[in-house]
Amino acid sequence: MKRIINAVGILSLAGLLMGGCNSSAPSGDSGEGSTGEINMTDLNVAYVHTDSVINKFDFFINKSKEISDKGKKFEEELASRARGFEREVTNFQQSANTMTINQARAKEEELVTKERNLVTFRDNLMQELSADETRLYNEVYDMIQEYLAKYAKENDLEMILSYTRGGGVWYADKALDVTESVIKGINDDFKSKSDAATATPAPAATEAAPAEPEAN
Repeated sequence: MKRIINAVGILSLAGLLMGGCNSSAPSGDSGEGSTGEINMTDLNVAYVHTDSVINKFDFFINKSKEISDKGKKFEEELASRARGFEREVTNFQQSANTMTINQARAKEEELVTKERNLVTFRDNLMQELSADETRLYNEVYDMIQEYLAKYAKENDLEMILSYTRGGGVWYADKALDVTESVIKGINDDFKSKSDAATATPAPAATEAAPAEPEAN
């Protein structure tokens, strides 16, 4: 039962996201904005440390904390149900000798069903957390990719590489590292969008209708 409870611990979001980013090779249509050939000697290239951009992205930090808190609540609920089930098992073991064979058999079947339901409940919780992680990964990856396209255009870059340990790039001059600039920019961009989304105009004040004159 302890193993069941521990299985709903907080999942490793950063590992999931890094795995997804490492496996994402540039596709053939990544240069949708290019229409002509580029001379390799004139190519303006920069790179970012992928894990740093993800782990320092405020959106990722906020959402991963929400998923972590949700996981803790799930774990508490599962633990509570597990303790209740354990009490039922203990009570049955203590009172089994006072039951008839049919009563004991019926209680055993009931406990088996409850145990099965508990396992299903645990699996559903884990699937929900996993779906939340996948959704977060997709959102973060899309947001970073969208911002990097904007960043590249603003800084006259033809290519921004993902620099990760064990990835496709084994060496890059530190002068090409724009990680900190991208982290600051993407967080500023996220903050401005969040502020714009939450800034709703206050409803216009309505003037009170003039009071009806009292009848004489």
